[in-house]
Amino acid sequence: MKIKRMTATFGALEGATLELEEGLNLLQLPNEGGKSTWCAFLRAMFYGIPTRERDTRTTLAEKNRYQPWSGSPMAGEMLLTWGGRDLILRRFAKGASPFGGFQAVYADTGETVPGLTGENCGERLLGVGREVYQRSAFVGQSGVPIDADPDLEKRIAALVSSGEEDVSYSQTEKTLRSWLNRRKHNKTGLIPRLEEEASALTERLAQARQAARRAAEAQAQIGALTRQKAELEAESAAQQARRDWAQAEQYRAAVRELEKARAELDGLEGETLPDKEALREAQGELAYLNVLTSSLKEAKNQREPARRAVEAAESAAVDPMFPDMDPDQAWRRAGEDAQRARALEKRAGTGLRAVGILFFAAAAVSAVIGALSGRNLAFFVSAALEALAGVQSLLSAGRAEKRRVKAREEILSRYGAAFPDDILARANAYRDKWTAAAEARRGAEAVERSIRDLEEQRRALWDKLLSFVRTFAPEANDPFGASAALSRALGREERLSAARVKAQAAQRLVDSLPAPAGAGPGTPPPPTERNPQQTAAALAAVGGELSRLQGELSHAEGQRTALGDPAELEHGLEEAEEALARRRGEYRALELALEVLSQANGELQARFSPALNRRAGQLFSALTGGKYEELTLTRAFEAEAREAGGVLPRRTVSLSRGTVDQLYLAVRLAVCELALPAEEPAPLVLDDALSDFDDARMALALECLEQYAGERQILLFTCHGRERAWQAGRG
Repeated sequence: MKIKRMTATFGALEGATLELEEGLNLLQLPNEGGKSTWCAFLRAMFYGIPTRERDTRTTLAEKNRYQPWSGSPMAGEMLLTWGGRDLILRRFAKGASPFGGFQAVYADTGETVPGLTGENCGERLLGVGREVYQRSAFVGQSGVPIDADPDLEKRIAALVSSGEEDVSYSQTEKTLRSWLNRRKHNKTGLIPRLEEEASALTERLAQARQAARRAAEAQAQIGALTRQKAELEAESAAQQARRDWAQAEQYRAAVRELEKARAELDGLEGETLPDKEALREAQGELAYLNVLTSSLKEAKNQREPARRAVEAAESAAVDPMFPDMDPDQAWRRAGEDAQRARALEKRAGTGLRAVGILFFAAAAVSAVIGALSGRNLAFFVSAALEALAGVQSLLSAGRAEKRRVKAREEILSRYGAAFPDDILARANAYRDKWTAAAEARRGAEAVERSIRDLEEQRRALWDKLLSFVRTFAPEANDPFGASAALSRALGREERLSAARVKAQAAQRLVDSLPAPAGAGPGTPPPPTERNPQQTAAALAAVGGELSRLQGELSHAEGQRTALGDPAELEHGLEEAEEALARRRGEYRALELALEVLSQANGELQARFSPALNRRAGQLFSALTGGKYEELTLTRAFEAEAREAGGVLPRRTVSLSRGTVDQLYLAVRLAVCELALPAEEPAPLVLDDALSDFDDARMALALECLEQYAGERQILLFTCHGRERAWQAGRG
């Protein structure tokens, strides 16, 4: 099958058209340019949009995610070749379903394709269901890794067994385990409920036999406790008389305490002090005075380090090349010397070239003289002498050039520099040290200002605080004395408040107590053997025990009625035990079935894995340039790879991200070959699948895909231009 053209009003795409060709299609689009949208559109055209999918906290359902931004209805058209004829697929909005409408016609006649519907379109044209296609030939963004799926398991089972695609190991195992858990899962299920039912029936039988015995015992105990209760009630009455006498004595003690509290309150109210808010404010100012003292001490501790920092920075800022110079003066001097060194360097090069030319001319003259062997000798001797005179002049120029070179070297040596730019670098370093010294001096000055400010604030605050404290404590002379005076003043205020509260409480106590009836204290009644609490506790215990026994008697009699006939209970227990035995047998049978299913799955894996591992290993070796030669994949699609010449395979967690993507791309291609129909092969869709590949890996992957595209159309979406550049380089 080959897709020729797609036209979409889908998400960000508004009437957009994508023309495709056979083989490998490199589709370069920028980020946010619609790559993932085109991929989702292709899948939706084959399989529709899941209408039951709902938005979550982190993702949007496809029907909401790909609603056209323009507000137009969702619509699309696809032109493809299938079964030797061109087909046009159309999807459009229908009712509440954004892609519910479907139409499939032959492109040449416009006739409806028989038997092709919106529900079976993808499975019929591509040969597999949506989940199998997504886990084999459809690779979304960051979706190269492949995982297991019941539909993919069914497809694999069909390829290596009977050919029926209605059996999935994971679904069958899930069903058997649900049946197993229905019978027993931890403490829940049919078996625990039957065990609980049998246990409950056994307990009911035992309770029925014990109910009559408990009723007789309770009746006997009730008589004895009734007599004991009458004795305790008489004792409680005697204790009440003694409590009445104690209450009268308590009233008289409360009156005495009230008189004492009033006398104390009168004495405290005669003192004169500042109000409480003023005292607390002064106490806060005293605390702030302590903070200022601590801050002043800390600032003075910083004085010496700041001074040492200034000395160190000023010492570091001294450079013998720039004595008593500021940075600008040093920079001008360094610039002049660097310029002189550059000028001397240029002249030296010119002089040396001239000397070389003259030496070459002299050598040429000598050669000519020797060749003439005496002919016109006088003429050439005269010319040679003139040339030698010129050479002598240039040799003098060479000596001057050496002096200039020496002068340049002296300038560079004085600065310890190899090049003129190093002179400027030294001047720039001198500027940085000068700036650091200035910063250190400013820091020291800031410390001194802070000390002066803190001393001034502390002095003003102390004068204010001392003048306030001496209004009621003239003896205070230092912060410690002021703190003690404030604490004493606040304490007297608190004692005054406490005295008022105490007097009010004493008055309330007197008001709450009843006045005694007699004039004198009288004689207290004799004490009982137990105190009132013990008597009340014993009386309560007896009453509680009586209530319990009466309740137990009623419960025992009611239980005999509620539990029912013991013969019926025994019959129910027998039925529960029979049902329990049956469910336990079913549980053992299900365990055996799961064991056999696991063995069958192992056999299926043994038949499927070699072919998949062999083909995936070949593709992985091609994608890695032969670095890896073997790949092993489980039914759960967990992979391991072994390097060429290596001993042990490596798990994917120990491989780089790019190598893992190469591995799973090889698995994807192998699964496409083995799990998808060979006739009318489904197109392979890759959305930025090579984004984590470096250029070398990308080239290997494209070579492999190019070969693979000879049998299957490939749509490779990318945001990079390197894939097209690679393709253009191959012509």
